[in-house]
Amino acid sequence: DALPIWLRVREAAGVGMAAPQGEADELFDVKNSFYIGSYQACINEAQRVKPSSPEKEVERDVFLYRAYLAQRKYGVVLDDIKPSSSPELQAVRMFAEYLSSESRRDAILADLDKKMAKSVDVSNNTFLLMAASIYFHDHNTDAAMRTLHQGESLECLAMIVQVLLKLDRLDLARKELKKMQEQDEDATLTQLATAWVNLAVGGEKLQDAYYIFQEMADKYTSTLLLLNGQAACYMAQNKWEDAEGVLQEALEKDSSHPETLINFVVLTQHMGKAPEVTNRYLSQLKDAHRNHQFVKEYLAKENEFDRLVLQYAPSA
Repeated sequence: DALPIWLRVREAAGVGMAAPQGEADELFDVKNSFYIGSYQACINEAQRVKPSSPEKEVERDVFLYRAYLAQRKYGVVLDDIKPSSSPELQAVRMFAEYLSSESRRDAILADLDKKMAKSVDVSNNTFLLMAASIYFHDHNTDAAMRTLHQGESLECLAMIVQVLLKLDRLDLARKELKKMQEQDEDATLTQLATAWVNLAVGGEKLQDAYYIFQEMADKYTSTLLLLNGQAACYMAQNKWEDAEGVLQEALEKDSSHPETLINFVVLTQHMGKAPEVTNRYLSQLKDAHRNHQFVKEYLAKENEFDRLVLQYAPSA
């Protein structure tokens, strides 16, 4: 079941603001790098670019700090964003606090619920995305959807598509994708969302999804997000050797990337590899990503199995 696994690759940072149509966006490279998962390139470009207005400066910083979040460098975000920073950046800080501290998550959620109960500034796109990302991490998809439906940006729509795919509501995801295509068919986010939907549709649409990931890798750069997308396409087509090659490339970029390791677990089982090969990837996951949702669910199943075994153990 490669699709839901691969979709988790986007959860770390929330989904990727679009410039009005026909207008060149001075932050295009910053945003685009973020959307395709090239987080270090996003950081480098954000530090190089000189925004033309205070508003653009805030927008640049939002992507800069979200890229740090995607790299799990929560301390940078928490140190840099001060109480005097803009509301947009405060929203990024809120997500950083949530991700960095398991013990404070309930308090952060309670505080977020209070904010959502009041009138929310729906023009603060970043707040909507960060709030929805927190709810999504907390498995509260209803709250995530309610939050995202208050925004009209391409990013909010892209995240709605992801949530709906996670819920196996392909019918509704297609409707949201249509809205994205009407807003900006050529935008990177729209292209990515098209690939996600095509993956879910399956069949001959899998090749279309593969071409989107491949074209982005050729046009910009190959990233873990794009490589895992390609691997998911291959696996859904039962092209296991091709998927293995793409995942090896991803592993060379980052040997402990959780989604790559998860896809390797799926791949090695389908290829009938020795159990110790699959276990190696599982061990890496458990060591480096104890709090990852896949690992939590896997450990819970392991414990449940052990409990059942004890029930049927012969009494001495």
